[in-house]
Amino acid sequence: MSDLIVGSDGETRCAWSGGDEMERYHDEEWGRGTTADHPLFEKIVLEGFQAGLAWITILRKRERFREVFAGFDPEAVADFGEPEVLGLLDDAGIIRHRGKIEAAINNASRAIEMIDEFGSIAAYVWPQAPQLATPRTSFEDLPASTDESTALSKDLKKRGWKFVGPTTMYAFMQAMGLVNDHLEGCWVRDVCEAERTPILDRY
Repeated sequence: MSDLIVGSDGETRCAWSGGDEMERYHDEEWGRGTTADHPLFEKIVLEGFQAGLAWITILRKRERFREVFAGFDPEAVADFGEPEVLGLLDDAGIIRHRGKIEAAINNASRAIEMIDEFGSIAAYVWPQAPQLATPRTSFEDLPASTDESTALSKDLKKRGWKFVGPTTMYAFMQAMGLVNDHLEGCWVRDVCEAERTPILDRY
């Protein structure tokens, strides 16, 4: 099976983008350079919740996650206590996993510390992005983790973050545009690289 597909609009895309929800996510979000704190924090949290699950599962629950996690505002989430944890464990609209819920609350406090130290989450993560985009021609070319994601994971763990292993951090880097893993021939690849380059220059 080809690693690229042609959609009903005639555009060529990475084959994993099949289906309306995934096509929108592929076209409009995945790999787009992101610098705002709330989306960056949201993605770290949701990648942690995804561990062991398919991304489509999280994507379909994302709006509910946003509702119950205060729009992924680190200041608000950091104030969650046991009553909020119990409420989240009773909410079928999200992934009810105590360890992941408590990790999200912990990570909110760590995000506040990061913003205080660096000025923003972007100012911390983007300098760790590779300068060059590695050409990817097939799914087999996509690594599970890289030296950069391993280094990012190691440093985040030192800073007290949870559920931030090298594979999770590589998925975060792919999604937020720190790396450009749209395949060669995918129409979004050049768009993402045009967004990524000025951000790299800024940081």
